[in-house]
Amino acid sequence: MLYLQYPQWLSPVIIPGLPFRWYAMMYLVAFSVTYLLVRWQIKKRALPITNDQILSFFFWAIIGMLVGGRLASAFIYDTTGTYWRSPWLVFWPFNEHGQFTGFEGMSYHGAIVGIIVSLAIYAKVKKINLWVWTDLIVYAAPLGYTAGRIGNFLNGELWGRVSDAPWAMVFPNAPPLSTGKQWVLDLANSAGVPLYGNISLVNLPRHPSQLYEALLEGLVLWLIMWFIFRKRNKFPGYGVAWYLIGYGTFRFVVEYFREPDKGKGLEYVIALGPKADTEQFVSVFNLSMGQILCSLMIVAGIGAYFWFKSRAAKIPSAAHYDLEAQQIKAAKKNRVRKSAGRTER
Repeated sequence: MLYLQYPQWLSPVIIPGLPFRWYAMMYLVAFSVTYLLVRWQIKKRALPITNDQILSFFFWAIIGMLVGGRLASAFIYDTTGTYWRSPWLVFWPFNEHGQFTGFEGMSYHGAIVGIIVSLAIYAKVKKINLWVWTDLIVYAAPLGYTAGRIGNFLNGELWGRVSDAPWAMVFPNAPPLSTGKQWVLDLANSAGVPLYGNISLVNLPRHPSQLYEALLEGLVLWLIMWFIFRKRNKFPGYGVAWYLIGYGTFRFVVEYFREPDKGKGLEYVIALGPKADTEQFVSVFNLSMGQILCSLMIVAGIGAYFWFKSRAAKIPSAAHYDLEAQQIKAAKKNRVRKSAGRTER
């Protein structure tokens, strides 16, 4: 056998019979890791930011992520029109039989937009510098993102394209492919997949692209952000710009190994190279919808870098924005007010 089998002992459910899934657990791990790393940065820089302020910021970031991720998944990626006809189902975690299903489908790019919008509103209301806070988050977030992609692997979902690589894996939930296609027969023979009798469908090994993403978009990106860009942090928004560029680049590469989701509209693949089934990789010029979005993400990151840099050059206070000074100033005002109140009493 020249490939791996998806471990049969893995189950998406933590406790059989209860609606607790490893994927949801990984979300909690991701939030916890990011939160702890943000707190570490604040402590390291001796920023006078309270734990309540951090929790409030995270709360609205999570709300923005969930809302943005679900809306994009429901209204952009779903082609059945179900959510357009019944928009209340977007946040309805039950199927037509009343069974709990959770929120099936989240868009990463939609989540990013949701987070930015949510935090921009929060920052406006609280009169804080949005980009200083988001820099703290993006230096930490990729390590938490690693847990999320591991959760996808535990769920046995978001598998990659078929492959005869020795580390390719047969995922039990992946759709079988027709042996009537010559390339399917060729790859089955190359990978050592047994074909008995007149079998018409076969489940071929695939790239474990969830683990590729956990490694590149998670661990590797975190190492770069944490040990290189965090230590430079030249101006507010510096980390945000490099995160957009870094994530977009790594995700663009991984998309060559990840099978595009079917039925996502716009044919979900722009075929500039030789035409082929989306289950196989044949050309770097066949781009998935995810790669188009990642390209836009990279362009946005480059544009953001020069915008933040230009903004810092024109406004010295923005170029050398001192969060500590602002927080200390606010703390002094509060002390003065409290002192005046005691005097009056």
